[in-house]
Amino acid sequence: MEGVPSARRARAPKPRGERNSVLFVCLGNICRSPTAEGVFRHLLAQERPALDVDVDSAGTGDYHIGEPPDIRSQRAAMQRGIDLSGLRARQVSVHDFDRFGLILAMDRNNLRALQAWRPKASRAEVRLLLEYAEGLDDLEVPDPYSGGQHGFERVLDLIMLASRGLISALQQRGAAL
Repeated sequence: MEGVPSARRARAPKPRGERNSVLFVCLGNICRSPTAEGVFRHLLAQERPALDVDVDSAGTGDYHIGEPPDIRSQRAAMQRGIDLSGLRARQVSVHDFDRFGLILAMDRNNLRALQAWRPKASRAEVRLLLEYAEGLDDLEVPDPYSGGQHGFERVLDLIMLASRGLISALQQRGAAL
């Protein structure tokens, strides 16, 4: 990819010193990363409402821009009380590297893409989401797109685990990302 396209749904950036900010990233932004955004928002609201975090999701690919999350992701999340229906896919923007202090990829391929696109002056941390999950041997969230419903349930389980670890890490840091 020549460069990272501009953001589709632009929001005024918040000064990084005022808020924590997290961007979840997968390939198409219709399965894993919107699930991560929805789960993380849900857990924040339920378990740590005082923790102020700017949260979004995006994809490294431009395949599904403007589309809602995969219906299978929506169904699996809704069974756990998490509504993803209002989310829409977008592609990572170069501006995301300024807007977010922490950019979390679902797998190593997307991590490599993000690292390649990251501007040299960016201070954003670019990591794998599952680095925040304890007790896992594999640090990649598997892509459930081509599989059955069990894959979407597994993705939710992994993301719930990592999201709780991420919330704990954000609280322990005390400094804004």
